[in-house]
Amino acid sequence: MTSANGPIAIYVDADACPVKDEVYRVAGRNGLHVFVVSNSFLNVPREPWIERVTVPGNFDAADDWIAERVSRGAIVVTADIPLADRCIKAGAEVIGPTGKPFTEASIGMALATRDMMEDLRAMGVASGGPKPFSQKDRSAFLQALDLAIQRLKRAGFSS
Repeated sequence: MTSANGPIAIYVDADACPVKDEVYRVAGRNGLHVFVVSNSFLNVPREPWIERVTVPGNFDAADDWIAERVSRGAIVVTADIPLADRCIKAGAEVIGPTGKPFTEASIGMALATRDMMEDLRAMGVASGGPKPFSQKDRSAFLQALDLAIQRLKRAGFSS
């Protein structure tokens, strides 16, 4: 199949992302460009296909930078549900660090659950955060990332 749709790019919401090394490894193997976007300076490997983007400004500046640039053919790695929603609406593939894909079918429930938990925490009913990141999560992420790349390649996007 010809690559009529352009190259695949990966955007990493990087400030608290536990799978950056996995993204670098998979992107290198597939010849993909990676944008590592954060609000503060992060060390990234010195590779021509890895671009560090440090976005000054408010807490959501990195999210805004990513959401304003993604479209079909992009893969976004984030645990931020509102960012995932914005990126899905732009046509991007979105994967959480635990390997959970965010889709048009699942994002509404994810937003509702997030809002409900935020309300419960504000009332003091619920506390704590997500469960600790595990090797199983890392493996699920790698599998989800490979699937997203293959799906985009089948759709005509290139490396």
